[in-house]
Amino acid sequence: MATDFLEKLKNLEIPTYLRVCCGTDGSLTTLLEIMTRKPVIVTTESQYTVKADLGTADLLEIKKGSEVNNRVVKLSTGNTVFVHARSLSPLERMPETMREQLMRADIPIGQILRSHNLEIRRDMSELEILERESTFDGIPVLSRSYKIIHNNCTFMWINEHFPIDERWNL
Repeated sequence: MATDFLEKLKNLEIPTYLRVCCGTDGSLTTLLEIMTRKPVIVTTESQYTVKADLGTADLLEIKKGSEVNNRVVKLSTGNTVFVHARSLSPLERMPETMREQLMRADIPIGQILRSHNLEIRRDMSELEILERESTFDGIPVLSRSYKIIHNNCTFMWINEHFPIDERWNL
């Protein structure tokens, strides 16, 4: 994990559970289930395939025009939404069965990766607090972005928003 990402995270005045979730380089869904002692529900808000423009192609290290899955989900337990996430996945790098699982929607990415026994790592890149974001009705959010790397290639790019409020006082 990048040292500056970790240092930034350590210096934020946020609830400890939020710091732990944002700092993990493992399965966020599993952590949320452990912390809340409830199953995590993945709700897909949107999912579609796009052709990579130049910015997306650079981000994912693919050719412009390659097919990319764009997926937006919420992670919640009970009636509480803990995370709003967007992922971009170059379809050409995925096994066919994985593509099918991803397109079926409400399956956590960590579960999909585990079911395919893929050796991956998460490279954290950005961490910032955003004010007045619409994802949580204007509540400030902690935003983190990272890449999932497989075989030294970008397999996915993920951006997650975590609301900074009392829901993390578990």
